[in-house]
Amino acid sequence: MDALRTALAESTDLLRSTLGGTVDEETAAAAEADGVPREFLDFCQVLDGASCGPSVQLFGLEEAEEHQFYCGPVVDSPLDLSPEKLFCVGLIGDTPIFLDRAGRGILGIPDEHWEWVDAERFERLAPGLEAFFLERLATPEYARLAAIDDELVEYDDWLKLLRRAGLAD
Repeated sequence: MDALRTALAESTDLLRSTLGGTVDEETAAAAEADGVPREFLDFCQVLDGASCGPSVQLFGLEEAEEHQFYCGPVVDSPLDLSPEKLFCVGLIGDTPIFLDRAGRGILGIPDEHWEWVDAERFERLAPGLEAFFLERLATPEYARLAAIDDELVEYDDWLKLLRRAGLAD
């Protein structure tokens, strides 16, 4: 995180909203009392959201609370959607990604589905939110996950930030 924050501070051409701030313990405790998972809150105390280019976003606490509608059941969807089981932590394109409240990590849908609600199953993207960020978003893997091609690379602020922080080629 330090490398990303330093690179952002030195990059006047990148959007400041690329990296969120942090959530204090008092705010985290109040949110946990309202049902927000502790794993998500622990992450928000280090990084309260990240706008990773045009197609990948990790929500900060306030945004996450506004996007929990993704966890509700959808008519005719084969997915086991439930706010008691899932907590929406971000989006890849228009597809939500979830923190599994039972501790099974970060869940998304397989790449082959066009509409996320039509997916037959979830796929585990990472063992937890911190691992998802460190292994998928703060590495060269981000370019594949965000489906960035050679024509879009110069317009992606997150990839520029990763490169300036020494985290991507």
